[in-house]
Amino acid sequence: MGVVADAWTWLATGSNWSGESGAWHRLGEHIYVSGVALVVACAIALPIALWLGHLGKGGALAVNVSNAGRAIPVFAVLALFMLTPLRTAGYLPTIIALVLFAVPPLLTNAYVGMREVDRSVVEAARGMGMSGGQVFLRVELPLAYPLLMTGLRSAAVQVVATATIASMVGQGGLGRIITAGFNTYNTPQVVAGALLAAGLALLVEGALAAGARLMDPRRRRRPTQTASV
Repeated sequence: MGVVADAWTWLATGSNWSGESGAWHRLGEHIYVSGVALVVACAIALPIALWLGHLGKGGALAVNVSNAGRAIPVFAVLALFMLTPLRTAGYLPTIIALVLFAVPPLLTNAYVGMREVDRSVVEAARGMGMSGGQVFLRVELPLAYPLLMTGLRSAAVQVVATATIASMVGQGGLGRIITAGFNTYNTPQVVAGALLAAGLALLVEGALAAGARLMDPRRRRRPTQTASV
């Protein structure tokens, strides 16, 4: 418990939170890199997964190709980028590496969610005269929503936890607190940095879980359905 107590003392010391090397600044860098990477990954993976899931064609190949990327270590990808002209592009190498890491869970869960929608429900909607777009928006997407959000939460937590690798190539984020602690043999600082990264990941997980429940299209429909009975 001594190390944990010392880590808490480090976190409770105001000077460790101020300045460009302080925890607040590193936290902001971490959130920025993670957020941009997650938004880009969503913009790439979700339209592809939802469209292929709607069509029912080519999704298995896309999922297998994206999952193959999981076998490549994120740090190896980042190190490779740092050997190219991208090394002078700020956070771009880290963001690209994190995007490649986030795409597989997003794409897989969204596609599987679409394909697990009861086909009889889809056919019934089409029999009622719904167009392809209406079936997608009113039937398939709401029913695929739980798995889609599960993929988003998984990707978000993985990205936040993995973004600490940016410090290994001299970039910012909470990983800089950890590496600085290693460099100075300051174990409490290392533990404090790890606790901050873990706490941020848990906070993101909790926020997305709460948001998923509030935005669930099936939840919003229940009052209307109940009133009409």
